[in-house]
Amino acid sequence: MRVGRLELDVIARRGQLIVVCEVRSRSSARPVFPTETISGKKLARVRRATAIWLRQQKLGRVQARIDAAAVLFDGPAGEPRIEYYENVSFPLRHT
Repeated sequence: MRVGRLELDVIARRGQLIVVCEVRSRSSARPVFPTETISGKKLARVRRATAIWLRQQKLGRVQARIDAAAVLFDGPAGEPRIEYYENVSFPLRHT
């Protein structure tokens, strides 16, 4: 979803919780895992876009959380493997 010049990959809602998920995909975890490419600057842009989007939507009292998803197309026959991280902060390191 575009928020001005900023972008939010996925926005989901469960009750009063709004989750914005930054998604990164790669064909391999080398040289770095996909979520390790989320810089502090990128995370700040996602936070700013989330705040703008929430104001525009006028949802009232909601909680917001920023998550990240890594999609690796390195399984058999290129099948995707997904790892999901809740409530991310910088720097995000793969374990």
